[in-house]
Amino acid sequence: MRLEQPHRTERFGAVRIHELQRVIELDSGGQRRADQGGSHSQLVPPDAMRAVEEELVVVIPCMNETRRVIEGVLSGIPHDCLIVLVSNSARQPIDRYEIEVQSLEQFCRSAERPAMAIHQRDPGLAAAIKAAGLPELIDDEGLVRTGKGEAMLIGMAMAAMTGRRYLGYVDADNYVPGAVNEYCKAYAAGLHLASADSPYSMVRISWHSKPKLRDGRLFFSRRGRSSEVTNMFLNRLVAEYSGFGTEVIATGNAGEHALSLELGLRMRLAGGFAVEPFEYVELFEQFGGVLPAVSSQVLPHSVPVLQIETRNPHFHDNKGEDHVKGMRMQALNVLYHSPVALPAVREAILEFMVAEGALAPGQEPPRERIYPPVGALAFETFLETLSSEATSFRQVGRELARVDRHPVA
Repeated sequence: MRLEQPHRTERFGAVRIHELQRVIELDSGGQRRADQGGSHSQLVPPDAMRAVEEELVVVIPCMNETRRVIEGVLSGIPHDCLIVLVSNSARQPIDRYEIEVQSLEQFCRSAERPAMAIHQRDPGLAAAIKAAGLPELIDDEGLVRTGKGEAMLIGMAMAAMTGRRYLGYVDADNYVPGAVNEYCKAYAAGLHLASADSPYSMVRISWHSKPKLRDGRLFFSRRGRSSEVTNMFLNRLVAEYSGFGTEVIATGNAGEHALSLELGLRMRLAGGFAVEPFEYVELFEQFGGVLPAVSSQVLPHSVPVLQIETRNPHFHDNKGEDHVKGMRMQALNVLYHSPVALPAVREAILEFMVAEGALAPGQEPPRERIYPPVGALAFETFLETLSSEATSFRQVGRELARVDRHPVA
């Protein structure tokens, strides 16, 4: 893969946010061309990308998607990546999770590859999470809370048991298998480039366009309705510290993103749709140098965040205006309540939310749920309880889950 060379980076303490890089070539040739990147591009050879893919777990959070769409997503994930399906699909009157697992098993048999699956509301999963030391994730019914952030947390915990080094997320509602494949290839390229600087790295995807049907023809929109707002306020936060305006953050709501587990296991995660924008907030809080350091091992290194603009359009189901507004407001909630948000940022957020009708004058935004780092889990206890009590836990192919990773200090 050939990526555009980034020429500008914003610093927020140890966090280095690279400006958006376009994918120039999806396939940039063989190993012999690996040294031909110059001032305008970065080349990542096939063997380097394959090495990352062999260490990459791809988590698919899923909720009531059609079987054909899920099959397409599975087919787009590179062969050497390990698939983990975390489902919150309905189990009555028709057990949609069983249909998903059957599709996963059939795909894995045909493709000769392994995978894991779990249902988010499995009582055995809740027992495993609670026994391993994360009771905050359990609701009043004694089950893991419903929400995308909660599904991503479960996926990270399962990825940590495999011994692999990297974790990527792909949404289950993507209609284009080629787009899924490009996202994973971009993860591999970005993580390879970032790992040369630091073991604590993140890659976030900005899709090229999101097509919509207008007046009988496709219109290829360049910006998402939620992303524009989230990015604007995240950039405002950075600018308030630097004293210079910036538009460097282009991936505040990036559902498709990847990171090293060395970084991910140290990060708190937010619940629901606040999860992706909170990742930026968490990086600023932990490694920005504004608050007391939490992870002393990370600060001697940088924390590079690569943002990659892909070529494939992003086709997915339109979930309506209320869904978009909810995502937008959850992003602003976590930003408003962050201790790194300066008063000017909080005031601007309040003004926007009042103007949008989300708050009445004088009200404050609600707080989102923030969960402790996954690295604090007792993984041996988690795996033991998961294997014995979670009836929805499936391992397809060879035995995958094992505890060979030390808890993060």
